[in-house]
Amino acid sequence: MRFDVFTLLPETLRPYLNASILEKAAARGLIEVHLHNIRDYARDRHHTTDDTPYGGGGGMVMKPEPVFDALETVLGSPPACPVILLTPQGRLFNQKIASELASHKRIALVSGRYEGFDERIRQHLVTDEISIGDYVLTGGELPALILIDALSRLIPGALGDPTGAEDDSHALGLLEYPHYTRPPEFRGWRVPDVLLSGDHGKIETWRREQSLQRTLAKRPDMLESANLGEADKKFLAKMNGTQGRKTKDSE
Repeated sequence: MRFDVFTLLPETLRPYLNASILEKAAARGLIEVHLHNIRDYARDRHHTTDDTPYGGGGGMVMKPEPVFDALETVLGSPPACPVILLTPQGRLFNQKIASELASHKRIALVSGRYEGFDERIRQHLVTDEISIGDYVLTGGELPALILIDALSRLIPGALGDPTGAEDDSHALGLLEYPHYTRPPEFRGWRVPDVLLSGDHGKIETWRREQSLQRTLAKRPDMLESANLGEADKKFLAKMNGTQGRKTKDSE
């Protein structure tokens, strides 16, 4: 999968891209990340990429010419792949959107700075807008890295465990179950006996129930859209009954 990132600060992305899983995925040819400096496509001798907003107001606005020229030079006109604007106004990024975007062979990510983009970029160049949360950052470089990371780990072979991404929180609509490793006892805290039993059937049941219990406690909203079987529903009903008794006992 190829990522084309358009930014004013390409040097801020390189350290993360050159480490750990993303570095290995690139070395295996599973991903390509190409960084494009929008300033290189500015038309004046000062390489100006921003200007004051019409109508007044604080901050500067990214000019349309360098952004259009950068994307159309690299991607063609019109671009032949999804062009994603990273903005607090976009649809809220989640695992479902990550899976959707990971189906593409190539995507472009447009990272802004300053107060925002000239509206003509939004209306006539980009094909999608993504937000990583209801807050504002100083630029789109961190959101770009988040998308690259989230999508790359869904590519077969990118993770050491071929099924590693399948059990992640949100991948199946639930939060992930607890993990333990050696030693079996630490400061008096023991690993649950079922994980040491070698009984894979019981382990899978325990993990599923732990995922359900953790989701019920931390993100009950996720259960509304989760794919639940009859055993799941019975377990949750039991858990709800237990919580109800605890609440009543505490009154």
